[in-house]
This record gives sequence, structure tokens and C-alpha cells, in this order.
Amino acid sequence: MSSARDILEKVASGEMTPKEAELQLKMKPFVDLGFAKPDLHRGIRQGVPEVIYGEGKTPDQIDKITESLLDAGVKTVLITRLSEDKSKELKISIKYYKDARIGVAGGIPEVNAKGKIIVACAGTSDLPVAEEAAVTAELLGNKVDRIYDVGVAGLQRLLSHTEELMSASVIIAVAGMEGALASVIGGLVDCPVIAVPTSVGYGASFEGLTALLAMMNSCASGVTVVNIDNGFGAGYSASMINHMGG
Repeated sequence: MSSARDILEKVASGEMTPKEAELQLKMKPFVDLGFAKPDLHRGIRQGVPEVIYGEGKTPDQIDKITESLLDAGVKTVLITRLSEDKSKELKISIKYYKDARIGVAGGIPEVNAKGKIIVACAGTSDLPVAEEAAVTAELLGNKVDRIYDVGVAGLQRLLSHTEELMSASVIIAVAGMEGALASVIGGLVDCPVIAVPTSVGYGASFEGLTALLAMMNSCASGVTVVNIDNGFGAGYSASMINHMGG
């Protein structure tokens, strides 16, 4: 496989068409680090570079994967599920978001989407998942507003934000327990709602399974659901929606 520079030089000289070059770049696979094969051109194919899942990886592994992505020209590298202790052991320079458990290497992108994402969470215990969603969306170039502690046990708290909710392009609804928040929000707004069940709750919540099933059975149209505690997935999907047509 030719290097990116070789491909661009062939385009400049007329030896390769732009369409052929695009195909070559999209097919360039990865760098083999032995323990990992970072996808160098995921950003070209999907619009967002590879994101590193930090849990289960050693600081040295995270360092080497991050360095390979930065060396390949990736401007912003996200590291999710990164504990504070592990973040302090990294040799690479990162900005660490403690509540979200996210580290970022490279530059922080500016907002490049027209719409606004709102992250609403039911209770303070849901904040780690909500912050993972919010910070992910921000680091993908979105304007994000937060509406926290607006669970259905005190519905007036949520209704006091009705006008703000209706101004959103996408809403991420984060809740544990019975997971009703997503359905309530889905019945108030005309934009997509991404529901995130959390593992917060007592025994019969089954570590988030109750909230997951409730959200999947929502009678409100326009509600889609990600996996339990998957704030990253919600933030990523919300960003994709928010960038459409922008």
C-alpha cells in the first residue's frame, strides 16, 4: 500500500485520479503494534477517528496506540473509560475529564455543527454516564447543554426546562431506576431522543436491565436506545445526527 504522500503526489502528477486516491486512502488498513492494530483511516471512512477504550488496557498500551494515531495525522484522540489513576501514569500529554472518565490527546476541536445537543439525566447518581455522553459530544465538535437532576419523581423540575428542550436538535436522556425519563421527554419534543439506561437502582433494577427494557418499550415515537451505561455511544450517535446536513 502506498503512503498517503505517495498517493497525493500521484494525484498531483496525474498518475492517479482523485477517486482512485480516495479508494486507496480508505483501504489503507492499520499499523500493527503487536498487541493492537489501530485503524489509521477510520476518520476518512466514518468521519470520526478511532476512539480508544481505556478499560483493560495498560498505560503503556494506551500511550503507544495514541502515539500511532497522532503520528498518522489524527488531530484529536479520545480515550474513554480511563480511570484517574491510570491517566496519571500516561506518558503522553492529555486533558482529563474526571467525571466523564475521558482523556483527550491532541487538539480540542471547535464547534462545527449548527444544532445543539442537550444531555438530560434523571439523578445525580447518573452523572458519570451523562458526562461521558456530554463530553464525547463536545469533543466531536458539538454545542452541548446539560439539564441534570430532572427525574420523573419531581416532574416539575423537567417541565421547567420545556422551552430549552424544544430548542435541541438531539436530546440524550440518561436514567436508571425505571428509566421513565426518556418516554416523558420523547412525548414533549420533535427531535430525536437517544435513551441511555444506567445501572443505577435497587435490586429489581437488575443493574440497568429494567431501565433498558422500559426504554426499549417506550410508547413515545422517536426514542432510540443504546446499551446500559453507554454514554459514549449516545454522545457519538447524537453527534452524527447533529452534523447531518450541516
